[in-house]
Amino acid sequence: MAFAPCRESVRKDPRQILRWDSDAVIFDVETNRSFTFDASRKAWFGLAGVSLETKPGAYPIELQAETTSGSALTYKQAIRVQRQRYPKVIVLKVPSRYTAPDPEQLRVIEHDKQLKAEAFKSLSLDRQWKGSFDRPVTAEISDVFGVQRVFNGAVQSTHQGLDFRVPTGTPVSAVNGGTVILARPLYFEGNCIVIDHGQGLLTLYLHLSEFRVKEGEQVSKGQPIGLSGGTGRATGPHLHLAVRWQGVYLNPATLLSLHLP
Repeated sequence: MAFAPCRESVRKDPRQILRWDSDAVIFDVETNRSFTFDASRKAWFGLAGVSLETKPGAYPIELQAETTSGSALTYKQAIRVQRQRYPKVIVLKVPSRYTAPDPEQLRVIEHDKQLKAEAFKSLSLDRQWKGSFDRPVTAEISDVFGVQRVFNGAVQSTHQGLDFRVPTGTPVSAVNGGTVILARPLYFEGNCIVIDHGQGLLTLYLHLSEFRVKEGEQVSKGQPIGLSGGTGRATGPHLHLAVRWQGVYLNPATLLSLHLP
């Protein structure tokens, strides 16, 4: 992972780096150009993270810059990825069409896959979020990130989001500002909204019962975007929130816990 340009140092908040594996992390980078400038702290900052598949170990981060006089500056530091324990396998029952789809359903699944791939390509390079990320609903967590799951005794998957225990019809809000790049029903996700927050950061809201926004719409933090439900591959009504950064799914709980400028 490389960030450029910068002056000479990277400062990490140790409270946010304790669980680096699959977590969102804030970096403060003293630089003359990179990410977003925080005038109150006179520092540039950005978000980064690693996937569940990243093996524990030390990974280099390199920052490069050039002074006004033309001298090259380089800063290198090892970032340690620690092993993270996640809950054990849970067994779930869903309709058979979600574990053994027929040929027509497979065509729908493939269409959805291409649709999402196209949406994920249309990312804004500019930051659209501001300040800390808020919860989309006020409710208990019913399922956490990283759980290994078995559907109908056969299909295995890793839970790549955070589930909130809410009944159907609960208003769901955007966790921060951004642009709606997808708002339509999908086979597994049900009624799904994807918000582009800029700089490669997306949030996804799954299993909704209703949409309150359209694709291309600009939304602000706390703005209602839909109503919760149980559409798609769901065992019951709830809200599934996912965080995707540069193509990697991260733990939403960590992003929601960061104190950001």
